[in-house]
Amino acid sequence: MRFRTVIFDCDSTLTALEGIDDLAVGHRQEIARLTALAMAGAVPLEEVYGRRLDLIRPSRARVERIGRRYIEALVPGARETVQSLHDAGMAVQILSGGLAPAVRVLARHLGMSDQQVAAVDLRFGPGGEYAGFDLTSPLTRSGGKRLWIESAGAELPRPRLLVGDGATDLEARPAVDAFAAFTGVVSRDDVASQADVVIPGPSLTAVLAYCGIPG
Repeated sequence: MRFRTVIFDCDSTLTALEGIDDLAVGHRQEIARLTALAMAGAVPLEEVYGRRLDLIRPSRARVERIGRRYIEALVPGARETVQSLHDAGMAVQILSGGLAPAVRVLARHLGMSDQQVAAVDLRFGPGGEYAGFDLTSPLTRSGGKRLWIESAGAELPRPRLLVGDGATDLEARPAVDAFAAFTGVVSRDDVASQADVVIPGPSLTAVLAYCGIPG
């Protein structure tokens, strides 16, 4: 096997859904614009992260619904890929700037534990109303995925492969041994051109061949 750890982005990689955009009822156009700018690397993530959540103010119930929507929009081959990686004895991690309660719902569906998820936690009031997000999380900032891998994820065994679709994934390239750009949901030329390999999709199972795992 070429790698001992595979780290997946969530939105537009494991699932076709961009969760924050799906939450953006009444602000969909502005949220989608901000998300696209951040994922293309046109503006720093920290400039848009708090602005999006302040516009949306998602309740606990709405965030949990996004978790279910993630599963409905699962990328073809995602579950089989994660299972095969586990069966091969590889470490599997989700690393996402998405909302942790929703990402954990998807992870459990994929047979992963909450400990295999790194995402942004939210705070809720007694009635489940939005009360803020984890301001200390590096995943709300540009370069945050690299920082997480080099700190909290430092014990993930090497060699490591990162699979993602956006500029925030590409930024983490120095902290892993290879970066695979998954273009099965959205293709970003600037990201794909700098990747070690492009996984065109629509299925994620090509990750297995790149890892040296028989299909």
